Amino acid sequence: MALLAAEPGLADAPPEPAGYRMGDYRAPTPATLSGALVVSVEEAAALWRDGAIFIDVMPRPPRPANLPPDTLWRSPPRDSVPGAVWLANTGFGDLAPESEAYFRSRLDAQLRARPGRAVVFFCLRDCWMSWNAAKRAIALGYRGVHWFPDGTDGWLRAGLPLAPIEPAP
Repeated sequence: MALLAAEPGLADAPPEPAGYRMGDYRAPTPATLSGALVVSVEEAAALWRDGAIFIDVMPRPPRPANLPPDTLWRSPPRDSVPGAVWLANTGFGDLAPESEAYFRSRLDAQLRARPGRAVVFFCLRDCWMSWNAAKRAIALGYRGVHWFPDGTDGWLRAGLPLAPIEPAP
């Protein structure tokens, strides 16, 4: 554990909470997640090359409420880890039963298609959405859960490719 404290920024990381983060999602995250392997950019890239399942949980912005009904609106594009599955809006601290069922069914489908693969949850750096989603997967009994806290920010900074992505149906 002393090695973790010596790494840049980890001494300032908040402690791991017992429950889900319920708000202020764009804030520094803990350095740990009980039950998951926390992976660096290099480790995430190695998992990606080995065929791990990457789950992007970045929220998809809703249509602005103040737009007139006849105004065309398109959600901003999202670039993500190539081959990732975007389970938009599944990283909030409190999920509606329908959203949790969507989360579980999409994870199950990925694991059936690629059994035995690691599952890597991510969004952006300093974003609790991926921490919450990985914690939720662990609570639901999934194994092989990895949390990639640097997300697409760290991925891009490392010179790794990004690709356009659309939310899973």
